[in-house]
Amino acid sequence: MQVVVRGKNIKVTDALRGYVEKRLAKLDRFFNGLSEAQVALSVERGNHRVEVTIPVNGMILRGEEATHDMYAAVDLVVEKLEKQIERYKSRFNRRARVGNVPVAEVAAPEPLEDTEKNEVVRVKRFAIKPMNIDEAIMQMNLLGHNFFVFRNAETEAVCVLYRRKDGNYGLIEPED
Repeated sequence: MQVVVRGKNIKVTDALRGYVEKRLAKLDRFFNGLSEAQVALSVERGNHRVEVTIPVNGMILRGEEATHDMYAAVDLVVEKLEKQIERYKSRFNRRARVGNVPVAEVAAPEPLEDTEKNEVVRVKRFAIKPMNIDEAIMQMNLLGHNFFVFRNAETEAVCVLYRRKDGNYGLIEPED
């Protein structure tokens, strides 16, 4: 697996890069031939944050952790990813056999500062592929987001799935 490690407000040393690669290599036992992992390391206000994004069979596996120690954060994010894989392992395997390829990642927008003008400060583009609602819920949970944009395989409409405050899900569909 190729691991791409980026650092923000931190110098990525060879020792740190090696540690991240060693820990992420544990995930190879779940999937044969993981191709790439994107790892973002950052330090903000004393918190060491690790974000890992791994494409798996057309899906996105994502984990994020922050602690006082970078090495501990790496350990925690790998544990989180392992738990996600265990929880969704049957779905991953079924999808690999069937050959369904779901959607790419959708990032939550960054909050806008209080200003007089309304302007778009970030644009995110991604591929939308048809999937059913259960697949969209699983993908949203894997990403750890509160909403998810997808194309409904049954209606061919672009829909938005979101997590409600009560823990259930809501679906926004366009009217014909």
